[in-house]
Amino acid sequence: MPTADEIWQDADLPTRRLAGLALNPAAPLEVLLHLLAEAPLAVRMVLCRDRVLPSAVVDAVIAHPDHRTRSFFARNPHVDPAQRAQLLDDPHWFVRAHLAEGPGPGYDGPPLPDDAVVHMINSYEQEHLGGSLYRQFSPGLRRSMPTHPDPKVRAWGVGMWTWLPAETRAALLTDPDDEVRSRAQRHLRDEDPVWVESVLPDRPCHGRTDILMHRALSRAVVDAVLTAPAGPQDRSMIAGNPTLPPDVVRLLASDPDPEIRAEIAGRTDLGPVERRTLAADPVPDVRRAIARHPDLNPAERQALATDPDPGVRLAVSVHPAWSEEERAGIDYAVPLDGLFLFRPEPLTPPDPKVVRRDALSGHPMLRRNAARVHTLPADLVARLAVDDDLGVRVLLAQNHPDAPAALLLRSFLEYTGHQRDRLLTRRRFPIDALAVHADDEDPAVRALAARDPKVPQAVVERLTRDPDPAVRAAFARHPNLPSSRLADLLDDEELVHHAAANTALPAPAIRALVSTCARSADGE
Repeated sequence: MPTADEIWQDADLPTRRLAGLALNPAAPLEVLLHLLAEAPLAVRMVLCRDRVLPSAVVDAVIAHPDHRTRSFFARNPHVDPAQRAQLLDDPHWFVRAHLAEGPGPGYDGPPLPDDAVVHMINSYEQEHLGGSLYRQFSPGLRRSMPTHPDPKVRAWGVGMWTWLPAETRAALLTDPDDEVRSRAQRHLRDEDPVWVESVLPDRPCHGRTDILMHRALSRAVVDAVLTAPAGPQDRSMIAGNPTLPPDVVRLLASDPDPEIRAEIAGRTDLGPVERRTLAADPVPDVRRAIARHPDLNPAERQALATDPDPGVRLAVSVHPAWSEEERAGIDYAVPLDGLFLFRPEPLTPPDPKVVRRDALSGHPMLRRNAARVHTLPADLVARLAVDDDLGVRVLLAQNHPDAPAALLLRSFLEYTGHQRDRLLTRRRFPIDALAVHADDEDPAVRALAARDPKVPQAVVERLTRDPDPAVRAAFARHPNLPSSRLADLLDDEELVHHAAANTALPAPAIRALVSTCARSADGE
């Protein structure tokens, strides 16, 4: 079965023209229904996957006889997830599997309805649920899964074992459902050093790595790693394991390998002697790791606050034990070249007092923490939207559902890192007054101007010949494109898809193009 990319690569110019018409917001309903019923697969793919659809078209998609066509809609990131959920009981496994997979790895839009997810967990084969379904869980459903009234949902919730409180674990271990109990017991078994030792692979592999890093280790396993490791990374792997015996923690705190010492420095169970030794380690990476330790005493914090390495000073500057006045006295520098990304809402909501404290802090790194919070109150949103730190502003723009329009635009103009384009998808991103960016040196900013309905015709036409393909594509869709140039682009191999999506095409012209393409396809 061809992939989506292969389907598109095989599409000829008339087919790509029809695909553009399928995306055109001005296309009449009967045209969309005709394309859905009669057009080639590439057109149906674009129609069903890449746009919001009228309800009548959604109904026709759900009833379409071709399972591939329905599967494209199952992964549409633009439509209401409740519309996609109409495919829950589709007769073809391929459609159901795509619905469970969702719009794709980068999707961070609204989740599927909770009842739809519960239905899938209860009725779909495990192989069709895949590993992506969790991306479509609502935060509320994720939090409720370990105690959900439906046993199959509780069985999924057992996977959150590491984060569950003791009483929830105990309930799952005595759950009336056999599968829930079995899964809980398997997790409990991972906390049994004797059992873990019995299944530890004797050669380097993913299974051995997982056990050495995360599972309960017997003394025999630890001693074997110290005296006869199976691989060069074994000692580093056990350094962060929470079950490591105290004497081995002390031993590895003075290991010759600085990477191992840095791993040990990140532990919260260090004794005062090890903590003091690691705080004076000659390797900056080790001191950076220990600088975050919650139990640093005032003398240790002060020594690290005057460390010659700027990374160490930055790491200790966010220590919660400082007062704001003390923190301000540290000579730290906050990097501006980081990746300021979207972060999903956590399972455990942050403490509102801590969030407010961080948002009001003089330290940009703490304000960045607050800016990531999806539920940040309106007064703090307004405050951080004009923060003088780039990271604070962009993180707020990426994460808060009510990020102001001015902030979204400013963030796009100033931030050029990963997920920059995600800012364009935020619901408040502006369209007015963007024409001023039409001659910007950055092609992404020039393309931004195409969102402004008031760009002059001459500018629109000029930018359809821009050196950058994304700029050319954006302006081929602009409604102010002169009709003569639009007509030319409808026969352009590169831009036909975008020109046909131009809302300047009147309904009669759209119908005529559909008719022409149909005759072409019939060989007339």
